[in-house]
Amino acid sequence: MVQKYESPVRIYKYPFELVMAAYEKRFPTCPQMPIVLDCEVTQDSVSDNGAKRETQRRCKLAVDAPYLFKKIIGIDVAFFIQTNFLDMKARTLNIEATNETFSSRIEIFEKCRYYAHPENPDWTCFDQTATLDIKNFFGFEHSMEKMGMKQYSQTTQKGKEIIEFFITELKKEGITHVDKWKDDEPTVPSVTVSVSTERPPLTRDNSILDADYIAKFIGQLSPLQESKLVQFRKRIEESNGDDVPDYQTLLRFLRARDFSIDKSTSMLQESLQWRKEHRIDDILGEYKIPAVVDKYFPGGWHHHDKDGRPLYILRLGNMDVKGLLKCVGEDELLKLTLHICEEGLKLMKEATKLFEKPIWNWCLLVDLDGLSIRHLWRPGVKALLRIIETVEKNYPETMGRVLIVRAPRVFPVLWTIVSTFIDENTRSKFLFFGGPDCLHIEDGLEQYISTERIPKFLGGSCNTLIHEGGLVPKHLYKSESVDEGSGQVPSGDHHGLYKSIDLKPGQMFELIIKNTDPKSVLTWDFDVLKNDLLFAVYHTDKQLEQSYNDTFSSIFDGDDFKEGESYSKLEDKVKCKPKEGVQGSHEMANTGSYILQWMCPPSCDGPAQLMYFHEVLSSANYKGSMTSLQSGFSSKSLQSR
Repeated sequence: MVQKYESPVRIYKYPFELVMAAYEKRFPTCPQMPIVLDCEVTQDSVSDNGAKRETQRRCKLAVDAPYLFKKIIGIDVAFFIQTNFLDMKARTLNIEATNETFSSRIEIFEKCRYYAHPENPDWTCFDQTATLDIKNFFGFEHSMEKMGMKQYSQTTQKGKEIIEFFITELKKEGITHVDKWKDDEPTVPSVTVSVSTERPPLTRDNSILDADYIAKFIGQLSPLQESKLVQFRKRIEESNGDDVPDYQTLLRFLRARDFSIDKSTSMLQESLQWRKEHRIDDILGEYKIPAVVDKYFPGGWHHHDKDGRPLYILRLGNMDVKGLLKCVGEDELLKLTLHICEEGLKLMKEATKLFEKPIWNWCLLVDLDGLSIRHLWRPGVKALLRIIETVEKNYPETMGRVLIVRAPRVFPVLWTIVSTFIDENTRSKFLFFGGPDCLHIEDGLEQYISTERIPKFLGGSCNTLIHEGGLVPKHLYKSESVDEGSGQVPSGDHHGLYKSIDLKPGQMFELIIKNTDPKSVLTWDFDVLKNDLLFAVYHTDKQLEQSYNDTFSSIFDGDDFKEGESYSKLEDKVKCKPKEGVQGSHEMANTGSYILQWMCPPSCDGPAQLMYFHEVLSSANYKGSMTSLQSGFSSKSLQSR
């Protein structure tokens, strides 16, 4: 098994000559690396009038392994051969190290470089790679691989600290400057021979990936993650040349695929092709928001959350989804969303500079006050699912937190439909607040947004520039072509979750849902395709079978059922007319069986046709009060608008 590790480029903000003087002081031992017991110089030669020097050392290292493991392999120390090639004229030092101990079973090869910064001659760059090839090691190959990774991590993390320490020691000795090498003054020892013209990895804005860059623009990464990031960039460079995204973008795609370079490459290449085909790089400069969207779309950017993330607020409950789709179409709403996402990328970079810390995702606050059945209009849901799919593919890991506030009773239905299309990692970032007061409850909004930044419409004191939204006047509609549904669910709609049933006059269908999770939420969505239907919901503590034979009578018609004692009708029957879509939800406060009942009235002149879907949402999915999520059954609340 062969493992390869790479570190990003590190920067020392000192001249190469001073760094070399500090480097020499670390031998034969140094306090920061107690694992190095001794380093003996076995060969040392100078050439080219003193400009070049080749030094070989035999280094003795303590075996950093459990006591029992050391007893099994029979050693407490290991030896490595380190060869340095220093070139003071070229201002480079190349270091190669390989293991002497167990070299027939394990091959360890490490390569490091110090060189003058290509754009700032007063700074010094450092990079490091290592390969570990375990051929056979007494059956402990996996353990050796872990130990190798641990050793590499230690040297990577300690390298800069060691140089900084000895530069401080030099300053104590009064040495703050070392002259550059000159042909007529070959006074400074040290130099490498293997000179490389390879430049350190650069971002689009030519920022070098060093420790300071990582801390300021990327954030904390493990050595393995840093190595994966560097390898990923090289992979994209090989196929795309200079057309390589910045490191923040590369890291987002890596995170989206659990740092698998192959999977991340495939995902990123598809996204880059998509961006090229749709001219996404030009969208901020070219896209013009349609006047109707500018006036009636209730969303906009609003300061930052407490973590410094750009905050976007969407008052979805005030949004006329149907009206906007009728005016501009699905493609235009998708383009609006992409424009918002590109704005988010830009604002994240600005926030990173403003707060001087890595900010590579944004916060979304969705106000659902006013959400109703009209928001569950099928073409609108279809457009939402398309938008979610596009954003998930091309803007991974940009969503830091989603705050859902003032969720009303119909929200569980919408969440049931859309949540299956949202990446699991993204879903984990959703926080729900069901009650009308999202500020003063425990773990409320003030935990995530500064009090002075909470909008007035949520009970805060901050004004916003976000439009109120509202119904779009019908005279602005440009198209009637948006599919409102013919009573049939489109092919593949919601992955075929809907089921259909025909009911003769007087016949009924009862769906039994057994509940073992108090406070969970039962949701339903059904279409009446033909003739009238009566709909009701019941609850009983009695054990019920999942099926029954006589569909012209209810399970509650038996002698052992008595309303108010053995079962309860949660609401009276609601009459639903043909071509109506009905959505609702009910908090299942108790265990037992809940029954959804549909009946074709005996007075109908023909059979009724029903297409339905239901789901139970875990009580753990919601924060805040669940009261407002409970459906109140009435013809007004159930019928489509």
